[in-house]
Amino acid sequence: MSLSLAALHVYPVKSCRGVSPSRHAVDRLGLAFDRAFMVVDDAGRALTQRECPRLALIEVGLDAGTLVLAAPGCAPLAFPLQERAGRRLPVTVWRHRGDGLDQGDAAARWLASFLERPCRLVRLPPEHTRRVNPARYADEAHTSFTDGYPFLVLSEASLDELNARLATRVGIERFRPNLVLRGATPYAEDGWRRIRVGRLELALVKPCPRCIVTTVDPERGERAGNEPLLTLARYRRGEEGPPFGVYAVALGEGELAVGMEVEVLEARG
Repeated sequence: MSLSLAALHVYPVKSCRGVSPSRHAVDRLGLAFDRAFMVVDDAGRALTQRECPRLALIEVGLDAGTLVLAAPGCAPLAFPLQERAGRRLPVTVWRHRGDGLDQGDAAARWLASFLERPCRLVRLPPEHTRRVNPARYADEAHTSFTDGYPFLVLSEASLDELNARLATRVGIERFRPNLVLRGATPYAEDGWRRIRVGRLELALVKPCPRCIVTTVDPERGERAGNEPLLTLARYRRGEEGPPFGVYAVALGEGELAVGMEVEVLEARG
């Protein structure tokens, strides 16, 4: 089995569209700038496609040290990536409670107008720490504004196998992976404990339970029935939802590039 990294996906703003670089740095929180920004409601809670599907229509660009947001009918909005400024707001992502740096009234108005609800844009403060669940991963590892882990690993073969069961195919963007692997058998990633991508090792921690975000049509920014979640649930069983892809943490920092060789270092017993 010859494995390689088929694609990289980074989501600078949680629940908005991602970017797909050919190579990208990995820092202490995962892929650099992945979920470094987040849209929150007026209580500071993370807004996602679960309750706000229109987030799927917001395009995000990383260009020469600048974050650019674009959406249908809206003028682009830009922020310097390295300038970590803004008043502190208490924010919540699932069980995590911490601070976010508010990105100002102009961003809040832009988002509120497009999303049709009060909201604000925050970014990670420089001292941000948020440990992944120690009950799942005992060593020290931290993540950004993700749902809980810095990486999501998924194979092309798993998506192909799912699509073979669906009346209408769905794209990989429904599942928002960070690393897409080529050359595996369907769901082989479920059985891996540790892999090496290029020179960077990753520990695969737990399956990713799927939710209604997978039913959001990213081209329309609205839910499109019950698929593929309904089909997944018929043959993929999990306590929190049907598993599809695996959460992971990096055992160090470095750089990843599309085409890198992937080696399985340890399988689950």
